[in-house]
Amino acid sequence: MRRVYLLSALTLAFAASPRPIAAQGLVNEALAGFPPQTFRVEYSSPAKLRKLPNYQNLRQRFIGPRLQTLVSSLAQLGIREEDVDEVMLGWQAGQTEMEFYGFASGRLDTKGIADRAAAAGISPSPVAGQQAYCLQAGLAGTCIAVLGNSLGAFGSLTSLTAMLEARAGQGPGLSSDNRFAPLLGEANKEAAIWGVAVGPAVGDWFKGWMPNQGNLKLDWSRVFEKVDSLVYSIAAGDKVNLDVKLDCATPEDAATLRQLLEGLKLAQQLAWQTQNPSRANPFEAMAVSQQSRQILLQVTTGYTDLELAGGVGATHD
Repeated sequence: MRRVYLLSALTLAFAASPRPIAAQGLVNEALAGFPPQTFRVEYSSPAKLRKLPNYQNLRQRFIGPRLQTLVSSLAQLGIREEDVDEVMLGWQAGQTEMEFYGFASGRLDTKGIADRAAAAGISPSPVAGQQAYCLQAGLAGTCIAVLGNSLGAFGSLTSLTAMLEARAGQGPGLSSDNRFAPLLGEANKEAAIWGVAVGPAVGDWFKGWMPNQGNLKLDWSRVFEKVDSLVYSIAAGDKVNLDVKLDCATPEDAATLRQLLEGLKLAQQLAWQTQNPSRANPFEAMAVSQQSRQILLQVTTGYTDLELAGGVGATHD
């Protein structure tokens, strides 16, 4: 799985009480429970995203096939998309593709889920002291655990076990990686979506973000090898605003990256003119600036242009 941007969390219908956990609460859950191998996290507020213009059209366009499969699986337990208020996702490298997992809050009918599971022949299984429903066979299937009346967790059996053990203090969590807490503190908590990526996840996040680079064949891991971390946010109002901050190893590395990004912007514009000659380019107004070791990117686009772009906000599996 390559990346989840705008509307990704809408598909992960899951967990909790009429009093949703605040964003900081889910951040704390991520630091305590996500595996230390996690190299990207993303917070989303489906409650805010459901208020977006053309929500249904955007939802159909930007939900990836793996997440669509997950939604269908969760429906077996009567878990509805509209019950979700907040989601915190994490990613780590899997054997063949990136693996994701997370925590979520919203509204949960615990008895209804148990009844639906029983009707579907899904028995609860003990996982690190909690009861979990595993919807698919094997270690890669989706498992769901209800954690009290205000929180739920999901992931493969392996990931969910690691998360619940870390949360119970029986194993290491993401807090053992001292890079994440400061970066999470820098994120714009008022945005509908924000996230953090470190190491190889930086290039992986970026390569699906700017579409239409023409015939350029780039080694994205090489492009961002001198970038330590990335913090991004997507705020939705009359338009969609994307803000990205890249922390480079040195000011010189930042200057080199800025030149490359300006070149990518030009290549994207040329490719866009060829492929969409009569449509406005949502990336034309992309601003790139440098502050010492940091590169700042800003893009503001309308919802119609966002659909056409297939970049900012798009989900790719």
